[in-house]
Amino acid sequence: MKNDEAAIEENEILAEDFSSWLMKTRDMLMNNSGAEVPCGSCRACCTSSHFIHIKPEEKQTLKVIDRRLLFDAPGLPKGNVLLGYSKNGHCPMFADNKCSIYTSRPFTCKNYDCRIYVAAGIDVDYDPKGLITKQIKLWKFNYITKDSRELHLAVQQAAKFIKENPELFPNETIPQRAGELAILAIKVYEVFFDADIRCKIEPKSIPNKEIAKRIVELSKRFEKQN
Repeated sequence: MKNDEAAIEENEILAEDFSSWLMKTRDMLMNNSGAEVPCGSCRACCTSSHFIHIKPEEKQTLKVIDRRLLFDAPGLPKGNVLLGYSKNGHCPMFADNKCSIYTSRPFTCKNYDCRIYVAAGIDVDYDPKGLITKQIKLWKFNYITKDSRELHLAVQQAAKFIKENPELFPNETIPQRAGELAILAIKVYEVFFDADIRCKIEPKSIPNKEIAKRIVELSKRFEKQN
């Protein structure tokens, strides 16, 4: 390994150069294009007692799932549904150790990437079997350039600031789940990274209210690009 790369131990999995992963993940979030995750033999997200949100426009997905397995998603507009899980915590579409509707799987599954937790430096908040947590501990980003490391620190700083200062944000902008917080940090990391000098920003001289304001503005700007 080069000096700017992180050493990968025998029991760790290379998550990718952080800078490259971050740009691809942001593009995926903008275009809903699906994440490319080197899952290997891991099937944690398919077997960890998760409800899967399916939007009404996902017609092909809805077509291949038995309607009896779906129920209305609480708090969301009509047509949004959830796919539950079996007694053993497995997705009903999980069979023979794989997704039986892979080409028509929900966007929630296509876009899922557990590396977001490593990127943001936060733990999964719902993992009853501990399978996702186990997988997350194996991921290891490397840093081909100094920028990569600074970008990772900026994402983690964004997540930490949002988590520690909820009173500074309008209620509707505060993520309730760890995954949502990680994604928001990925969207607004630029609040803590100066692209001109390519260096992480130390915001000690900036009032917290101003930082929060910038985070909200940047989040809205990101969503408009979708």
